[in-house]
Amino acid sequence: MDLDLYRRLAKAIATQFGDNCEVVVHDLKGDPDHTIVAIENGHVSHRHEGDGPSRVVLEALKESDPEKLKDNTGYLMKTHDGRILKSSTVFIRDSEGKPEGIFSINYDITELLMAERAVDSILQHKADRKMPERIPQSVNELLDDLIEQSVQLVGKPVAMMSKEDKIAAIAFLNKSGAFLITRSGDKISKFFGISKYTLYSYIDASNTTETK
Repeated sequence: MDLDLYRRLAKAIATQFGDNCEVVVHDLKGDPDHTIVAIENGHVSHRHEGDGPSRVVLEALKESDPEKLKDNTGYLMKTHDGRILKSSTVFIRDSEGKPEGIFSINYDITELLMAERAVDSILQHKADRKMPERIPQSVNELLDDLIEQSVQLVGKPVAMMSKEDKIAAIAFLNKSGAFLITRSGDKISKFFGISKYTLYSYIDASNTTETK
């Protein structure tokens, strides 16, 4: 990956569109806990060079088939302090087509949405919107978000989950790449009240179910 080129592209785009435009370059070949190798206007999501991955980065690290990884444009994300971003991600690929990085643009549209809502209230117009996903500020926060989503997927608190429910939740975490995060197994097994041995057996069970 020509990091110098992508650093210059990031700077050019951020300069062109101003302080509300964050541009991030993730390295998929290095440390999965510290994937950000370049960032412009990091104040938008409160991240810095050397910080960890977002969920899309984890999914890319987890995915073994590069053909399944597609660029995604114009989706919504949410920062830790509630600002809404319009985001696009493009995979940086090597000469063999394998992903080696991600080039992301996050544009803060919070003030634009506030203006839109003011106009909508006058025009009595309502539009269905998909709730944006939060951008984590650390790998620990990302893991917390993924665990919360796994519980929402099952639809029960951990205390009421059956073995099958926990396998389903852990299957979601495995598919999302949560286990790529350092020491995630300790936190996940503790959260679900199971041993590390049981956790690995549930991962195996979920993998077996997916291949059927």
